Formats: sequence, structure tokens, C-alpha cells
Amino acid sequence: MSEEIVYIRGDATAPCAEGARVIAHVCNDIGGWGRGFVSALSKRWPEPEAARYEAIDAALGRLAGQVIELGASVHMPRIGCGLAGGEWPLVEPLVTERLTGRGIPVTVYDHGEGA
Repeated sequence: MSEEIVYIRGDATAPCAEGARVIAHVCNDIGGWGRGFVSALSKRWPEPEAARYEAIDAALGRLAGQVIELGASVHMPRIGCGLAGGEWPLVEPLVTERLTGRGIPVTVYDHGEGA
């Protein structure tokens, strides 16, 4: 049982693992960014919504239950830290507590040159 997050350079959409795999990602919780009134807002203020750490924590907790049931590993980018502007030093402990601390293997993919 590993409590360490594995970091690799690569593409999270092509997980490097055998067996059941889950790709985790985050998005807003209203499902409508880019449509309706929000579309007009995004043209004027194109910055995405800021990362909400409590929402990430809750989502990781729910994800853990599903992943344990599937016997799967989790593969993801540094969730909440791209366009949402979150800080990995605040997200990483949530991943550790909710996932790797429960014995769930987690690989975080950093996309970039050589990936």
C-alpha cells in the first residue's frame, strides 16, 4: 500500500498502468460554462472560476469510494491548478488524505516537453 503520489511527465488521458484505471479531472459544478449568460461574461472576463479547495476535497472523497469499489488506480493532471489558478501545495495534501492515504495508487501527470 503506497501513500506516495507518483509524478510522471506524460498524458493523463493515456494512463501508464495495468488493470482498472480512473482518470480524474475537475470542472465547475454548474455544467454551463460557455453557454447562455456565462458566455457573455466570459467574453468580457475570460478568467475561469477560481479553484474551490473544499469542493476538490469533497470530490476526492466521493471518488475514493468509487475507486476502492472498482479496485482501480487514479490518474490525473494537477487538478484545480491549471486555468482555475489553484495551488498544488494546497491540493496535494487533499489527494494524499483522500486517496493515497487510503491505499489508492495515484499518478499525477505533468504535460510538457518530452511528454
